[in-house]
Amino acid sequence: MEENKNPLGEEIKSIDSLYEHYAFIADPGQSPLRVDKFLMSRIENVTRSKIQQAAKEGSIYVNDLIVKSNYKVKGRDKIKVLFAHPPYENLLVAEDITLDIVYEDDVLVVVNKAAGLVVHPGHGNYSGTLLNGLLHHFKQLPKNSNNRPGLVHRIDKDTSGLLVVAKTEQAMTHLSKQFFDKTSERKYLALVWGDVKEDKGSIEGAIGRHPKNRLQMTVFEDNSEGKEAITHFKVLERFGYVTLIECQLETGRTHQIRAHLKFIGHTLFNDKRYGGEKILKGTSFTKYRQFVDNCFKLLPRQALHAKTLGFIHPETGEKMQYDSPIPDDFNSAIDKWRQYAQHKNL
Repeated sequence: MEENKNPLGEEIKSIDSLYEHYAFIADPGQSPLRVDKFLMSRIENVTRSKIQQAAKEGSIYVNDLIVKSNYKVKGRDKIKVLFAHPPYENLLVAEDITLDIVYEDDVLVVVNKAAGLVVHPGHGNYSGTLLNGLLHHFKQLPKNSNNRPGLVHRIDKDTSGLLVVAKTEQAMTHLSKQFFDKTSERKYLALVWGDVKEDKGSIEGAIGRHPKNRLQMTVFEDNSEGKEAITHFKVLERFGYVTLIECQLETGRTHQIRAHLKFIGHTLFNDKRYGGEKILKGTSFTKYRQFVDNCFKLLPRQALHAKTLGFIHPETGEKMQYDSPIPDDFNSAIDKWRQYAQHKNL
């Protein structure tokens, strides 16, 4: 992982690396073959040193388990490998993408991001991102410590909601420090599996890369790995098998809400990466399964929306706070569960 400087000049580690992803299934009659040789024969223009480096970094998987370069591939094995992507600067191309701008002045912009829009270029999304759109609309944007113009923070591709973007170096430094000092306000709306018993509470547990699945984050309850993470929540509405809650971030780790909610047994509804696309609570009746499938179709993404964003204006010192409306797909799923909770006979 590359080393970066935070606004206070202290060393921090980035977990936002870019990757190219390749996946293969070995033929049923595959004779035992070292995984590095197997990948050499299937990936165009790849070098053996690049494959061995991926193995050293724990980026080669067989059947979802990390393996070393000398692992012998067998028939029907599922092989995945992640490679560091070429220089990030090559992906910073301006594109004419429509942005939902909530507020703008000379030093910052508040954007309401739609679900499905990636914030910045990365594996499988090398163009068409929010950042590509920002570069088109705003020609001169300051770069953050990860070399990403204008970006103070980010939200996941399938999470909708608010982001603040810096237009000047001063605004970048001031806003980044607020996020680092935990003085910004970020509230999310989340629909989760299960009946959350407590009306409100806090989830604490260090978050880091999952040891066996680099695409997931996981909670290290003993703080042996990862970084400190704190999420506060309160229940807004109960629907029996799912609960609508508000989450407030005290820290801002990658996938923080998603990992924390899974950790306490309340995975986000339809969060495919963390298992929320399965029916985790409820009955086995066909009618219920059909009802849940219909909810998945209405909300074909994780049920998470960055609803409220608050910060101090870098120049005026004024407290700024913005709220974004709940997207139609999210609202439709909430309404459907609300009806189910009222009638229980769908």
